[in-house]
Amino acid sequence: MSLLEAIILGLIQGLSEFLPVSSSGHLLVFHHIFGITGEDNLTFIIVLNMGSLIPLLWVFHKDVIALIRNPFQKMTALLIIATLPLIIVTLLFQDYIEEMFHLVRFLPVGFVITGVILLLSDKYSKGERDIKSLRIIDAVLVGLAQAVAVFPGLTRSGSTITASLARDLNRESAAKFSFLMSIPTAFGAIALRAGHIFSGRILLDDLNFLNLTAGFITAAISGYLAINFMLSLIKKAKLKYFALYYVFALAIVVLLFF
Repeated sequence: MSLLEAIILGLIQGLSEFLPVSSSGHLLVFHHIFGITGEDNLTFIIVLNMGSLIPLLWVFHKDVIALIRNPFQKMTALLIIATLPLIIVTLLFQDYIEEMFHLVRFLPVGFVITGVILLLSDKYSKGERDIKSLRIIDAVLVGLAQAVAVFPGLTRSGSTITASLARDLNRESAAKFSFLMSIPTAFGAIALRAGHIFSGRILLDDLNFLNLTAGFITAAISGYLAINFMLSLIKKAKLKYFALYYVFALAIVVLLFF
């Protein structure tokens, strides 16, 4: 992996992580284009996740500080409940999920499913509930949507926002809860890969720290821009336009060229 490739991947991660597009799917496509394979593939993706986590913590720092100061509150419990399905799926299918990150041929299926999910979001775009009205059943269902979206080609933010809209949340609350859910998810992914490093499964000698740093910084900067863009976009736009990108553009391109 060259330095330029690392910067491009960081840019893709930062932009696609918080928009209703599949960051893992886009990264897999460009990993394939750049010829990046092996264990450093997933390791680099986790480093990019770390980079995109920084602006997320910054933008929602008031909510994060409130959770830290008072961890025994309703929102803490809801975030834990919403994260549990992802933990279970990851533990049960970890090897299969990691194998999928090397198989670009399955991406069109995930892209088409994502397009359908985003089209459905348009049907549930008139919710009136705010984030304070969230219930346990809401957290469970949105958490299940996040767990399914762990596979490449599916969008985590698009799936969780659509599920929240289906639970009659308004668009701003759906986006906020989706972003807050991604914080423990990112920390969990980082912890998982850190465990692989400490266990010797990933050798630090095999990692290019210049590339990792460049990707990290680029993901952080572009992620900050994407978060603010998405928070503004969700108030006035529909996600169906992203669906058109998925179904009619990205899936077809991947089918034709890969």
